[in-house]
Amino acid sequence: MSNLKKVLWGTVLLGLVICGFAAYSIYNAIFSPNTNFNNTEAFVYISSDANFDNVKTQLTPLIKDMRSFEAVAQRKGYVNNIKAGKYALKRDMNNNQIINTLRSQNIPVRITFNNQESLKSLAQRISVQIEADSLELVEAMTNSDFLSKNGFNDDSALGMYLPNTYEFFWNTSGTDFRDRMFNEYNKFWESSGDGKAKDLKMTRNEVISLASIVQKETVKVDERPRVAGVYLNRIQRGMMLQADPTVIYAIKKETGNYDTIIKRVLYRDLEIESPYNTYRNTGVPPGPICMPDISSIDAVLNAEDHDYLYFVANVENFGYHKFAKTGQQHNRNKQQYIRWLNQQNINR
Repeated sequence: MSNLKKVLWGTVLLGLVICGFAAYSIYNAIFSPNTNFNNTEAFVYISSDANFDNVKTQLTPLIKDMRSFEAVAQRKGYVNNIKAGKYALKRDMNNNQIINTLRSQNIPVRITFNNQESLKSLAQRISVQIEADSLELVEAMTNSDFLSKNGFNDDSALGMYLPNTYEFFWNTSGTDFRDRMFNEYNKFWESSGDGKAKDLKMTRNEVISLASIVQKETVKVDERPRVAGVYLNRIQRGMMLQADPTVIYAIKKETGNYDTIIKRVLYRDLEIESPYNTYRNTGVPPGPICMPDISSIDAVLNAEDHDYLYFVANVENFGYHKFAKTGQQHNRNKQQYIRWLNQQNINR
């Protein structure tokens, strides 16, 4: 009888040891630190079509024990429920914390863009900041059904994208990016722009197109309302805008090379056949010649009230311009600028 007791007690103790060891192993697998980097945090990017093997590939350099991670992932049902996005893993996280992070803590990224001259260049800029590639973005941006439904065309589509910094989830699709930008565009116009555009007897697209010319004419934000006032005065008088940046854009659009650098517009350039050439066509171009920022749009909507009809670069105060009310005064200012160009040997 005593031997049986000993066997029973031995079995019980062995069972307790095994259970204790199993409990310790489970606890250790779930709650012990399992990261393998020294920085405060490391970022993981999980694509929309990723499976668990893809996730493990991403995590391999970042965690110590893949077997324990995989076991906990199986137990928590993560293996078949992968979530796309950008995730921040903290140093010394355990498997439980890592999986909870990957399941529910998709963090936004800050997207910034400005100064693009085409949808293609915009798509390239955005594609390095979110998951969608440039082809997917261009296809969404140029979708004919979307454009026609919302009052855009190939010429005006770029004007829908207002330069700024926005927060998106990294796994944003091309269509979602486009739709968000359309909402931002509408919010801007509905909150402050539509009424002022109506006062100017201009459409949203016309304001954007004129703002893009203002953007190209001067880098000085404080001068933009005055430049905008010149063009509005010319429009009201039925004069051609005669804006050199539109000629430069027409050349770029014709050649397809938007990286062309043209510092001097020649008389022969003024003859180019293009709806963007404001030396041959009245009114604003059919679309923006670049992506104007908010300051340029505001400059048109809140243009300076004056009688100037002309302006030319001020070689005595670079970056700014000399303004004139008469052609005679403008020609004097222009001759000074041409002499400076010749002195600098700027021929193109």
